[in-house]
Amino acid sequence: MEEYLSFYQGKKVLVTGGAGAIGSNLSRALAELGAQVIILDDLSSGVRWNVPSLPGVLFVEGDILDEVKLKRVFFERPRVVFHLAAFFANQNSVDHPERDLMVNGLGTLRLLEYSVFTGVERFVYASSGCSIYGSESPLPLREEFMSMHLSTPYQITKMLGELYCNFFYNHYGLAVVKPRFFNSYGPGEVPGQYRNVIPNFIYWAMKGLPLPITGTGEETRDFTFVGDIVDGLLRAGVMESAVGQEFNLASGRETRIIDLAHMINEATGNKAGIRFAARRKWDTKSRLLASIDRARRLIGYEPKTSFEKGLRRTVQWFRDNWDKIEASAHFGPGVSSAVREMTVPRE
Repeated sequence: MEEYLSFYQGKKVLVTGGAGAIGSNLSRALAELGAQVIILDDLSSGVRWNVPSLPGVLFVEGDILDEVKLKRVFFERPRVVFHLAAFFANQNSVDHPERDLMVNGLGTLRLLEYSVFTGVERFVYASSGCSIYGSESPLPLREEFMSMHLSTPYQITKMLGELYCNFFYNHYGLAVVKPRFFNSYGPGEVPGQYRNVIPNFIYWAMKGLPLPITGTGEETRDFTFVGDIVDGLLRAGVMESAVGQEFNLASGRETRIIDLAHMINEATGNKAGIRFAARRKWDTKSRLLASIDRARRLIGYEPKTSFEKGLRRTVQWFRDNWDKIEASAHFGPGVSSAVREMTVPRE
């Protein structure tokens, strides 16, 4: 076993947001490596059935703003914290900016404080490459460039989380790491009103509905398979070269949204095709492509899953879990079928 994987044997690890897509996959990987995993999740965007039922996994349902719950999980004395919980995502933050600030701002601050108080050895903060760089950054997106002209409260508060991490690193010596995710997809993400484009597209395609594209379809995203992000996180939780650093966890490949839609329709046998809708005001990025050079250099990160293979695995996960997914997919009360078809947020 590679050294960075054997590190987790017997370690106590806290994963906030462990019922979500990335968090559940990370928690499963940690448990299979022999870690004692504590999951804190309020199930606001994750689902209980996504939490791995494995030995050594403790699930605590609760909000990261609830200090009673924080005391409960930090009483377990985790050595490593993976902070993935967030008020997700862009459109949700536009609709509910105050809640976004409380969860992504104050919630992150409290986790950092408890980590210092209890002597946590490593704090890994899930940042967002789709947030930090703004809409005018040169491609490929590199860590040395950032923008103060952001389009949504979610982007602002994800940057705020990085700034708080920098403070706790410089002032208290907390060993923080700031991986920036790019358009994660894969098994574990349930579709819904504020979810990403891939689970929503697969869901609608499997229901035989046309896939709504907000824009021209020429827009690109750097879709990153969840298993590759999990590997990057496991490396970030161990390697000393990562401490105090920010780096992109991405695929390093652009995919057009219109190509994505056609691939999903083909994979699911959907004959309904696509249709176009107006671009949302905050969706100002026509292209996304990340440089992964720094992650390669610092932690040896290398994405291993091609987009085609990852998409097939995601579609198969939908088929294997369809009844649970259909019961868990929520697009908001009072939202008409037509609006549901048009609501395809993507980070």
